[in-house]
Amino acid sequence: MKFLFKTFSVFFLLTLFVSCGNADDDVNLDLNLGGDLGKGQTVDDCLGLDEGELVLSIQEQYTTLPGKVSILFRVSDVDGNPVSGLTADKFTIYEQGRNDECFNTISSTESSARISPNSQIFSNNTLLVLDLSNSVLSSSLDELKSASTSFITAVMPATPNESVKMAIYWFDGENELHLLNELTSSRTELAASVDGITNDISNDPSTDLYGAVIKSTDIASELVKKSTSGGKIGAASVVIFTDGTDQASRFKEEEAVKKVNDANSNISFFSIGLGGEIDTDVLKAIGKTSSVFAQNKDELEDTFNEISEKVSERANSYYLFEYCSPKRDGSGDNNLAIEVTTGSRSGAVQTKFNANGFTGGCE
Repeated sequence: MKFLFKTFSVFFLLTLFVSCGNADDDVNLDLNLGGDLGKGQTVDDCLGLDEGELVLSIQEQYTTLPGKVSILFRVSDVDGNPVSGLTADKFTIYEQGRNDECFNTISSTESSARISPNSQIFSNNTLLVLDLSNSVLSSSLDELKSASTSFITAVMPATPNESVKMAIYWFDGENELHLLNELTSSRTELAASVDGITNDISNDPSTDLYGAVIKSTDIASELVKKSTSGGKIGAASVVIFTDGTDQASRFKEEEAVKKVNDANSNISFFSIGLGGEIDTDVLKAIGKTSSVFAQNKDELEDTFNEISEKVSERANSYYLFEYCSPKRDGSGDNNLAIEVTTGSRSGAVQTKFNANGFTGGCE
């Protein structure tokens, strides 16, 4: 078999397999995504495809009568970097029925293949967690507010979409992760809450960074648990900003890092550091998906924008690919392979579907 990829610990593990005729025992459901194929498997040798530079990781699949096959998958390179912006013409469909020695190519045009909005089965929540300890409030609050507003504008759709939401929290030295704005799809509401931050918002000048990491991870875990149910798939991103190190000493560094490392892999972690008092090694461990650092407050907006691009790229590297299968009722289980080619890079994944009840008339 080809397409035997190295294992990379990167991003989401999405649970729950809604079948409609798919084999539950095809793959190990406890895989890390990125270098693995999720709920897919390696493509059969008979197709003669070379090992590629792209990885298609199947998250969910289902069928809809009279004959539509829908597959949600993530595309990344072999280093786990997301690949966004792909269109339906970049994909080739292969089917293998019980009478086929190998796979047959299915015309994308004749099968009405398309990339559809994935909001019907995929939701993504972002937690923006801001350090509002005394050092930030006294020296860089205006810059932080401007950078946070830019981040919100970049990540949140202009038209509210219930599948894309964000909440904002802040921390100081207290043993509490303060809620600034509850989970919402309105970027106008989020921006207004940031604009309303004042210098006297905090009563404790210390910094409980590790506590903020632990508490925000717990919140993200609950959000994912609630959104991954009933055929839906949920994911979350935790974005933490700080300009210093943990001063409260309420929790240990290893507790916070362990919390991040042990979290469900459908949660991604980003960190943003400001100034010369930060511990870059700690922030890299906390922001295991990606970390950026600003030397001074004038660079803060650029670093927030850099992270916003990474958050958006990951969300946009999930595709709901749909097509009308030529298989019909009575054909039983059919193997399916999907290949993507963009520029000089390619990759493929294999799965199967059941054509029970399939007839003509799919559009």
